[in-house]
Parts: sequence; C-alpha cells; structure tokens
Amino acid sequence: MLTPWPSAPRRSSVTSATKHASAGTAVAEASVNAVEVRGLRVRRGTTDVFRGLDLDIPRGQITGLMGPSGCGKTTLMRSIVGVQKIAGGTVAVLGDPAGTHVQRRRVAYDTQAASVYGDLTIQQNLRYFARIIGAPSSDVDRVIAQVGLADQAKQTVDSLSGGQEKRVSLAVAMLGDPDLVVLDEPTVGLDPLLRSELWEIFRTVAETGTTIIVSSHVMDEALRCDRIVLLRSGRIIADTTPSRLLSDTGAPDPDSAFLALIERDAAARAHGDGHHPRTRREAREEAAE
Repeated sequence: MLTPWPSAPRRSSVTSATKHASAGTAVAEASVNAVEVRGLRVRRGTTDVFRGLDLDIPRGQITGLMGPSGCGKTTLMRSIVGVQKIAGGTVAVLGDPAGTHVQRRRVAYDTQAASVYGDLTIQQNLRYFARIIGAPSSDVDRVIAQVGLADQAKQTVDSLSGGQEKRVSLAVAMLGDPDLVVLDEPTVGLDPLLRSELWEIFRTVAETGTTIIVSSHVMDEALRCDRIVLLRSGRIIADTTPSRLLSDTGAPDPDSAFLALIERDAAARAHGDGHHPRTRREAREEAAE
C-alpha cells in the first residue's frame, strides 16, 4: 500500500483541503491543462519504462489511461502525483511541479491497495482522514452522501461489499474538494453493475469542475471518458476521444478499436515510420509479449 505523504499513515489517498490557490499559483494556472508531461523518462532497474513521454491532460475532464497490465499506467500516475522517482523530464500539475508541498492540498490519489480501516465505520474512517488533512468536519457527511453510502455510514468497512468499500476509498480521496483526483484501477474486480455505479459517481464529481484521471484495462470503460490515452510498452499510441476512437479505426467496439490501434502501431514500428523507431531490443521484447 502506498502512503505518499508522511502525514497520512496507512493511507493510499492524498486529498485536497481546498480548491482555492494562492495568487502566485493562480498565475501559474493560466494553462488549460491540469497536467503537462514533457520528456518523461523513468527507469526500473535496467528497464526503461518511459523514454521521453509527452502528454497534456486538460482540466475539468475525465481522462482514461487505458492499456494492458504492465504498459506504464501506474508509473505514469505515480509520476503525476510526485511519488515516482524519474530519470528525466518534467511533470507539471495544476501549474506547479508534481509532488511539491502545494500539491498535497489539491491532489487526491487513490491506489489499488486498501486505504481504509476495516474495523472502523465509514463515518469514523472519514472523520479520521478529515482530521489528518485538515478538511472541515462538514466534508464527512458530504462525501459519504456523494458516494451514496449515507444509509451505511455507521457500518464497519469490513461489513461492506467490495463495491461499497471502493466507494469509501473514493470518499476519502474526495475529502477537501480536490482539484485533481487520480484513481488507479478503481473498478478492478467489480461486476459490470458496480462498475457502472462508480462511473456515475466519477461523472458527477467531474461535473463540478474536478479533473479526474482514471486507469483501467477494461476497454469498454473508455467510452465513459472524455479523453482516452492508450498506452503500450511505455508509449502513447493514441490520445483521442471515445467517438474518434471508433470512427478513426472503423471498429464496432472499444476492444476491437484498441486491437486495431495496437496492430497499426506494431506495423508502423516494424517498418520504422520515423516517429516510432524501434530498437532491436524492443522488437525482441514485443515479440515475447
């Protein structure tokens, strides 16, 4: 389980206490993008995860980071929230470098690991985390209602279903009304109905102006995003919208569209299109996948 900030033990969500920035930060926020990644390089041991990644994530939208396991989604999210060691490049979040002190009050990060205490009630968990980050006590009931758990507020987390526990983690992330919410595979392991219910909550949150970044390897979830970034082997092979994803590939569904894009990318790299030159090592690695 990841604990990005020392002030929040056993917690995998970094939450925001306010959406209001200082005057200096407001000037920096002139960009229409919530996140700007330039030349990002990340290494894991002797392996390059990213070799100069560039990406813009617009404000006030749901951006989906899509792709198979191991393609770099979590590493990119960790880089955005400032807890990933990078080898080069820059990551700017809400006008400031990722991971700076001001980000702690404005960025929420919910990992795949459990982020709440099972032996406490929903309400007790939220009160605890609200005190840690300095969020107003009124936030507790607000976020519990926002995720649809008002009737279960006094139940222990251990007594909840998997889908309800995911909602509690989301509620923790939304304490303090953050400007950016980063969710790593929030629907993994859930049935289609529970996934749909969570996505309705994501959409409601986004409609308030909050920027949401969500990762998933469930390709049909791409249609619920405003923008889609498809990753493969640490590279962006598509940055598009749901409608363009289908129209540009002529595919009937997201799964078919993603397969078409992967095949198109592989063919271009095999012939060396000038934009995606492939090394012999990469060719061997991709052939082994």
